[in-house]
Parts: sequence; structure tokens; C-alpha cells
Amino acid sequence: MIEVSTPDSEPTLERHTAAGEVAWREALTRDEISSLLEFEDWRSWVSVLGNWAIVFAAMALAAAWPNPLTIVLAIFLIGARQLGMAVMMHEASHRSLFSNRSTNDWVGQWLAAYPIWTDTTTYRPYHLQHHAHTGTERDPDLGLTTPFPITPASLRRKFWRDLSGQTGMKFARGSFKRTIARFDEPAGRRAAIGVVVTNALLFAVTWIAGAPWVFLLWVVAWLTTNTFVTRVRAIAEHALTPDRNDPLGNTRTTRLTWWERLFIGPNRVNYHLEHHLLMTVPHYKLPAMHALLQERGVLEHACVEPHGYRAILRNAASRPTPAAG
Repeated sequence: MIEVSTPDSEPTLERHTAAGEVAWREALTRDEISSLLEFEDWRSWVSVLGNWAIVFAAMALAAAWPNPLTIVLAIFLIGARQLGMAVMMHEASHRSLFSNRSTNDWVGQWLAAYPIWTDTTTYRPYHLQHHAHTGTERDPDLGLTTPFPITPASLRRKFWRDLSGQTGMKFARGSFKRTIARFDEPAGRRAAIGVVVTNALLFAVTWIAGAPWVFLLWVVAWLTTNTFVTRVRAIAEHALTPDRNDPLGNTRTTRLTWWERLFIGPNRVNYHLEHHLLMTVPHYKLPAMHALLQERGVLEHACVEPHGYRAILRNAASRPTPAAG
């Protein structure tokens, strides 16, 4: 299935007859697909507000017992939830977050995108190109996954750049260009106001709570652990997939432990293969779709990693180190 952006950013679909697509479509009944596409808005509210609850809990933990351990723990928890907010923005870009379009777009912007210095309006057409051209030269995300496999030392250097804030500073410059630097344009002005207002409100909450310094945890996490988990997610989704022309082979689903879901892969982001097969299935129904496809044997030869992110990263860093001299 290919998704194509139309002038009003609504996707249309072009059908392909790849064997993988035929297999999964024949495995599910029309009623099952309809059920998977049904909204349960309360579950999206649980995800959106749950992300914020973890952020505030992490800040409260660090404020109540300020020490290196709680601060580092808070930064990792917040960074993962910032990725969770990006996942909610992603859902809103597909208009699969809430059944009401106005609610979908408002929540996607004000409770997900703006606080992490991004914008659903500009993200949507970019992301639809990724769906339309997954794994091809026209995929805008191709650069995130093509270098692999790399050497273990190279992967460590990438992670160091993430956790030391070097990658985050690049992200910050890009975000500045898309928002503050474009304040004279309507889209840039809306995004800039949204970013400033949401972050000012977050700072005000920490100030009223008597611990304004914990707002720095939000900033530091955005610059460090958020970029780290974003990189891990990107590698897991599309790096080293076996067949870019097969919908069951160009995208990966990764089965996670509870701690991986908490610290790295929030809000069912790990069910990426299922998302690419049927992109408007709400995130909370992707596990059910995975279970159905597995039960029907569709995933027997699909790109599914059962051993979590560690196995994927080991494979991503499997290139031998060149011999010295």
C-alpha cells in the first residue's frame, strides 16, 4: 500500500500487489479491519495524559529527592515521554488520534507537537512521503537507516553525540529555522507561538510547584535522551530490513519488555510493521492487529524481532572493525 499526499494533505491510496500485502489482506476479514479502525478516544486520552503524568512524576521525584540518580532517571523518563509525544503527533498527522478532527488536530499540536518544538502541520506532508516511498531513494527518512551495519565503535560515537547533546543542538537549530526564524510566515508564526506558549506554561507549572529548576530536566532530556531513543527507534523500524519492495519486509516490528516500553519505545511505537500495513489503525489497536496476523501465520516470515532493541542494535553494529595498518 502506498500513501500519497494530496494538496490538502489528505492521503490517498494506490494499491500494489506485492505478495506480502495480498497475504495480510486475505488473512483479515472486512469486519476485523473495520474493528481495528474504530476509535476508542478514551484510550488516546490515556496515552496523551499518561505521557504527561510520567513527565510530572519524574520531575516530582527529582525535586523531592535531588541527587544524581533521580536526576538521571528523570532525564531518561522524560526523554522517552518526549518521544511518546512525537508518537502522538504522528498519530494526529494520520488523523488516527481522535475521532473528532478538531480534537485530533488540537491535541496533536498543543499537547504533543508544540511542547517538543515541532509542528504537525509541517510534519504531516513530510511523513506521508515516508509512507509513500518507504525504503526507496525518495524516502525522506532514508538517511536515518542506510548507513547500517556499522562498527560497534561507530554506533557508540553516535550514541555519545546523542547523550552529550551534540545531536540535540542540531535538532534545536533545525527547529529554530522552522519556527522562530519563520515568524513572518503564518505557519512559522503559529508554530513559534505554540512552542513558546506551551513551554512557558510548563515552566510556570514548575515555578508554582516551587521547583522551577526541574524545567531544566525537560530541556536537557530534549537535547539528550530524546535524541538517543529517537535514534534507537529509527534503527529498529527500518534499518537492515530484508526487502524494501515487500510490505512485510521493509518495516520492522520489535517485541519489547516492559522496561523497554518505559524507557525507549512508548505508546506502541514498536508495532511499526502493522502501522505501515494499515496506517490509520489507532496505536492502541496495533497489538491486536499484530496478534491477528501472527495467529493467521502472516508474520511467519515477516520482519519481526522477538528479542527487543538489544538484538537489533547488536546487528546494527555488526560490521567488523577494520584492521589497523
